Amino acid sequence: MPGHMGAERDRTGDAMGATDARDNGAGGSTGNAGETDAARVARRDEAVRAAVGQGLLGADAPIVALLDVAGIRGSAAALRAAFDAVVAPGTPVLHAFAVKATPLVPVLRLLGEAGIGAEVASPGELALAQAAGVAPERTVLDSPAKTPAELREALALGIAVNADNPQELDRIDALVRSAPSGSPVGIRVNPQVGGGSIDALSTATATSKFGVALRDEGAREWILRAYADRPWLTRLHAHSGSQGMPLSLMARGIAETYALAEEINRHVGRRQIDTIDIGGGLPVNFGSDATTPTYARYARLLAESVPGLFDGRYGLVTEFGRSLLAKHGTVVARVEYAKSAGGRAVAVTHAGVQVATRTVYAPASWPLRITAYDAKGHPKAGPEVVQDVAGPACFAGDLLAVGRALPLLEQGDHVAALDTGAYYFAHHYAYNSLARPGIYGFATGGVGGGAGGSGVRFAVVREPQAVEEIVMESGGGHASALSAL
Repeated sequence: MPGHMGAERDRTGDAMGATDARDNGAGGSTGNAGETDAARVARRDEAVRAAVGQGLLGADAPIVALLDVAGIRGSAAALRAAFDAVVAPGTPVLHAFAVKATPLVPVLRLLGEAGIGAEVASPGELALAQAAGVAPERTVLDSPAKTPAELREALALGIAVNADNPQELDRIDALVRSAPSGSPVGIRVNPQVGGGSIDALSTATATSKFGVALRDEGAREWILRAYADRPWLTRLHAHSGSQGMPLSLMARGIAETYALAEEINRHVGRRQIDTIDIGGGLPVNFGSDATTPTYARYARLLAESVPGLFDGRYGLVTEFGRSLLAKHGTVVARVEYAKSAGGRAVAVTHAGVQVATRTVYAPASWPLRITAYDAKGHPKAGPEVVQDVAGPACFAGDLLAVGRALPLLEQGDHVAALDTGAYYFAHHYAYNSLARPGIYGFATGGVGGGAGGSGVRFAVVREPQAVEEIVMESGGGHASALSAL
């Protein structure tokens, strides 16, 4: 594929070695990550071509987002298989998708059908999970700022709740006294093992806002008392992973959490903690099409580092998000104009800060690979030219890529921002009142369907936003409200 950035190491800081080549890639289960990654690329190319041919992408619809349904299903299967391979038979395991990564009801429904629950962190995310049909017993509530009403609802429904701090646990105490609940309840702890390469995402630093900081004075003693005083506290939660975090440091955080669970159970004299929630945060390789690190690699590392976690004495909860969806989403935008500035070619497109906010504002931490397609949606060939890929917003820094070597983009061509299935097009940033793009899931290999005999089938995940919706969201129904004051 033209325009791909090479990468000898993944952005976790751990070298990508032969172990990943043995693993099932997140795109399937052939046992060879390279083969499944190649199949995913082929599906993506076919979908872009079909999106143009079927009119989803064109002059009147200059930007779309595409989701690979087969890829998402493959990721879910790979996650389940990876942990099934290391846990003792009969161990209860809940894989809960971090809804914040891709808060789209059809995605949550698809994952639910693939055996994945939901981890929610707001009333909105809980409502999305409910709309998708995710059962309360397959839902986990995590948030550092839960209101009494949110806690009351979760406890009434039987949703698992992880208390973030002593004040929140006091609230739960009062609620449980007034209305006993069947919800599993635990405490979130911060093992304070350190941060990764992206400060804003590091959740296990000394001063992280999340959880009870284990190394702070008196914290461990408070936790032991909290469990001893509350026999209904049966879980322990930690989330040390994130993009930019080495797997070894993630595993260390889980090891310290497991050790604390063992200490608590010894202290109370019984197996009170029966489930450990290890969070998620498996990093994604944004440097190439390779799916690294894999779930199988991470599960094996945990089994080697914390064998007691998998011997059947503890149930397991995971909360992966980005790694399930990132590789299976693509933003495709039309090149509206091709120009030159200061001797450098500039392609002005319809994909910018509104769909790739992190990349535009923090390009060093969130670079995206860009691939060029021609006007008909075919991968574009030709000599590579150093050029900028710009978005539509009215500020100079709205750039998807700077000085990127690509076949020369021309008016009417298309650019694709790859690996954008999580934290990109589902998190719209309404700069310049730019409309949210339509999101479409796709499946390949069908009979008929589409221009030119294409076998690609599309399904609407989210309709393109109409201008009328923008007006109403911006107070259009209250146009005279201020004038009347």
